[in-house]
Amino acid sequence: MTRKARENGPPGKRRHPQLSQQRLAALVEEATVDAYNESEQAMGFYTMLENDLRLPFDTEILGVTVTVESIDIAGNDDERLVAVCRKGKVSQRISLEDLPLPSTLPAGAEWILAYRHWRS
Repeated sequence: MTRKARENGPPGKRRHPQLSQQRLAALVEEATVDAYNESEQAMGFYTMLENDLRLPFDTEILGVTVTVESIDIAGNDDERLVAVCRKGKVSQRISLEDLPLPSTLPAGAEWILAYRHWRS
C-alpha cells in the first residue's frame, strides 16, 4: 500500500508518491520471482501492470492533461515498458520511467513505482 505522499519542493508543487524501500523490494520480488533474465523480469512487471493497474487514468504532461490508455512494451529489442497516452486523436508512447503520475494514484500504480525502482 502507498503511504501518504510527501511534499517535495516548494509549496504548490506536485506531490510525488512514495513507497517504503521494503515495499518496493517486495513488489520487485513478486514481479520477478520466476524470471531468469532482464527480458523475463520486464515481462513480469508487464503482467502485474496488466492485471492490477486501473486504466484508463488521466495525468498531466507538459501542462496538458492526457489519458493513459494502456501499457505496452517499447519494442525493437528494447524491453522497457511504455504508457500509451492519448489527447484527442493524438497518441504517444512515453516510458514508464518518464511518465508523470497524478497526485491521486490509480489503483495498481504501485507497480509503476516498483518498475521504476527495479530499472534504477
